[in-house]
Amino acid sequence: MLFLLHQWLSGFGEHIPAANLLKYLTFRSGMAMITGYVVAVAMGSRFIGWMKAKQGKGQPIRAEGIARHVVEKAGTPTMGGFMILAGILVGSMLWADLSNVHVWLVLGVTAAYGLLGFLDDYAKVTKQTTAGVSSGMKLLIQTVVAVAAVAVLMFYGPVSPETPELSTSVAFPIFKNLLINLGYFYIAWAAFIIVGASNAVNMTDGLDGLAIVPVMIAAGAFGIIAYLVGNFSFAQYLQVHFVPGLGEVAIICGATIGAGLGFLWYNAPPARIFMGDTGSLALGGMLGMIAVIAKHEIVLGIVGGLFVAELLSVMIQVAYFKRTGKRIFLMAPIHHHFEKLGWAESTIVVRFWIVALMLAFIGLATLKIR
Repeated sequence: MLFLLHQWLSGFGEHIPAANLLKYLTFRSGMAMITGYVVAVAMGSRFIGWMKAKQGKGQPIRAEGIARHVVEKAGTPTMGGFMILAGILVGSMLWADLSNVHVWLVLGVTAAYGLLGFLDDYAKVTKQTTAGVSSGMKLLIQTVVAVAAVAVLMFYGPVSPETPELSTSVAFPIFKNLLINLGYFYIAWAAFIIVGASNAVNMTDGLDGLAIVPVMIAAGAFGIIAYLVGNFSFAQYLQVHFVPGLGEVAIICGATIGAGLGFLWYNAPPARIFMGDTGSLALGGMLGMIAVIAKHEIVLGIVGGLFVAELLSVMIQVAYFKRTGKRIFLMAPIHHHFEKLGWAESTIVVRFWIVALMLAFIGLATLKIR
């Protein structure tokens, strides 16, 4: 909004020296980060108190899960994702170029998945059950939203004149010229990435602070990718496919880091509030959409490798149990497996953060390895 205001004033010959900073993505990304943090922290105590009063017993805890969770985490309110989403939306709307279609697509998917997560959290809290919206219905809604967003991107998103087929192609890291044009089948591929990322982050959100820090790390990595891939000169130097207008997405990534830090202030062990599906589904969908726009879907699998491992652990556990009646992991998702092994919650969380950080570095390294 401020960027468009600056452009409007410039069109009338108005010149405000300090406003020239709005031309720089780095400045606006930094300000979006600060804005997201301030919004999330400012909501903090009052929002948590209100949620606690409204929800009563708080988020239901799985009776068949970790025994100590029933005692330690009982009564903790959920839907803290609202704090994160508020920070992201305010930070992005204030500092991003609102004429950019990529900004609206990312925010649209984030908001839609956040609404779906809210409905799921609301059903769980009001019925005091861990079963909210049915998994089939959630998957259907996620898929419809993802397909719609990808279709808009394909038909209305800006196209690079150097590679007009990029909008329907899968790009591969390391191989600078390898593109596989899927045509209209790309919609199914991209929707799979978005839905998969959303559910992967959702599976990771099981311990205090476990999901939000890897999300911030992934957002930071894709903020760098968006800035570089959206700049023609940098894209040429790195020999990656240039995506026009992608740079503005870095502002959303900045707002996500800031809002995540603000949320972590209250979610750090022992958590005063959980993000719930309101936050996890939205943040995962956001990362998936950003990866699709940036043509770095495969790199998301590297940067978000922790999320992938969490999701795969559940899929493998369920499939193996249905086939043999036995379990591979003591409990899934995999972070609960380590709890069953006797690891302290803080140990698991910090070690998973370290893994997420190292995977982000590996993912960023693919920009230079060509």
